[in-house]
Amino acid sequence: MQIITPDYILTPNTLLTNMSVAFDTTIKKIAPLEDLKKEFADAVVTKLKKNSLLMPGLINAHVHLEFSANKTQLSYGDFISWLYSVIENREELINGCDESCIAKAIDSMLESGITTFGAISSHGMDLQACANAPQNVVFFNELIGSQATMADALFTDFLARLDVSKSIKREGFYPGVAIHSPYSVHPILIKKALQIVKNENLKLTAHFMESSAEREWLDKSEGDFKDFFENLLKQKSSLSSSGEFLEYFNGYETLLTHVVQANKQDLQTLSSNKHTVIHCPISNRLLGNGALDLKKLQKHNIRWICATDGLSSNYKLDLFEEMKCALFMHSDMPLLELAQRLIRSATKDAADALGINSGEIAQGKNADMIVLDLEGKPNDELAIHLILHRYNISKVYINGKVKKGT
Repeated sequence: MQIITPDYILTPNTLLTNMSVAFDTTIKKIAPLEDLKKEFADAVVTKLKKNSLLMPGLINAHVHLEFSANKTQLSYGDFISWLYSVIENREELINGCDESCIAKAIDSMLESGITTFGAISSHGMDLQACANAPQNVVFFNELIGSQATMADALFTDFLARLDVSKSIKREGFYPGVAIHSPYSVHPILIKKALQIVKNENLKLTAHFMESSAEREWLDKSEGDFKDFFENLLKQKSSLSSSGEFLEYFNGYETLLTHVVQANKQDLQTLSSNKHTVIHCPISNRLLGNGALDLKKLQKHNIRWICATDGLSSNYKLDLFEEMKCALFMHSDMPLLELAQRLIRSATKDAADALGINSGEIAQGKNADMIVLDLEGKPNDELAIHLILHRYNISKVYINGKVKKGT
């Protein structure tokens, strides 16, 4: 049992002072220090330095680690140009990122206060690094393949990767399933995978409506994807419409990434099925996909959370940096309200979307916490300052154990 005493504690709705937290793997109680010392007499007490802030660890729900070797190999500014550059450089990038490369990316997330992440794994090459990660991990085994002739082979490979991930038995590791996108996965494969998801109650995610090319292809089998599919896959029309794709997920809450090009009907479907949108602002900008309309999501009562995507479409895996870019990208929204929503999106809302018992400094929650060294007494605009100034993170606790700091 431990007791930690910061100057300030950030909870979802208020900033606490003169309070301490008693915890082991979970948070047992929040109360004044003397009360906790009486109740937990054998606990180790840690008094943090002046202007310390205890807040929930950050949750990065969507990251591709297998492309962590990329810095300058891929083309930015246009989605199709980027996609062709991924295909051209895919083998070099994957072969250029071994387990130590992936572990370095994982460590960089820890340094920036990320205590849980969702890894989208295309090949399973990141499995061991994720199994060894200090963070909690939702390991999404990705299914991809639009050609019916390859369906059996692709599904066999997917099942093998999923089974291996299910063999990892350690605290805070959760196997899951990722359906790549509506344009890249054959309906036969989607239905088979979703049956497994529902039977085993696995966590589920998919890319959806990232680009205007995807919108045109799904709606009309036209646009920038037309040449791509005809030349590379000999495919002349889309496999399903956006509505047909979303229909597969009815009755199962899913995390859908990007959603920049969703139309009104798509948003109504997302809302009625209580799906969550994962917002990756830096990736959207670098690939020329435009900005997600957060006001429309909120109008439809759709939960959204902020994530980094991978280093194939980002320059660092830092949620504070991601939130800062979002703060400036969505200039039509009230600044403080947006900042508060962003902090919540990367903590409580992300935990709720992933079904993880964390994301809050609250009794009964997992002790996934970070300590920030503020430069003075916080005020009502704390959320803005946390995002803008990127204060030093002096301690990281995951399941009650110190993973950074002493």
